[in-house]
Amino acid sequence: MPRTMVACCALLGAALAQAQPGDAPWVAQARQVSMSVPPKLVSVLQEEIARSGPEGAILVCRERAPEMARAASQESGWSVRRVSLRNRNPKAVPDAWERAMLEDFDRRAAAGEAPARLEAFAVVDVDGKPVQRYLRALPTLQLCTQCHGPADGLSPAVSAQLKALYPDDRATGYAVGQIRGAMTLSRPAP
Repeated sequence: MPRTMVACCALLGAALAQAQPGDAPWVAQARQVSMSVPPKLVSVLQEEIARSGPEGAILVCRERAPEMARAASQESGWSVRRVSLRNRNPKAVPDAWERAMLEDFDRRAAAGEAPARLEAFAVVDVDGKPVQRYLRALPTLQLCTQCHGPADGLSPAVSAQLKALYPDDRATGYAVGQIRGAMTLSRPAP
């Protein structure tokens, strides 16, 4: 994806991160935090693909994506991570609420809603305490298909790297625009 595309995605993200009528202030904040990490990761991956190919980007994604989520968590006060119904990283398995929302995202996308706009939020009870939860869909970009596209279309080097690093990988077979997972945020409700 060219840098101009990343810039356009960042601008679109900033526009979408604006408060919507009727949103609680915490929802607008969660929306903004959820949209801060993906453009940074895409930029880092583009640089690594240019330097060492998509197989090299797998290592960078494995290390940098969690680092970026941790940094966003520390800066924002939210617990931030990525989850997927077809995870690559064993730590990216959704909990029950996330799974239900991801399944709803898939239904909504199949009905024609734009994946980039899909989000869910609620205050849920966790062990008797209210927790603010927010989930934003991560649509598959063209860049992503080099490592997340159909398995028979991946380069041999990418396939070998995935097999070595993620023997239980379930995160291939995606086409551009499909929901690959989501950014998930949570924090105790005040």
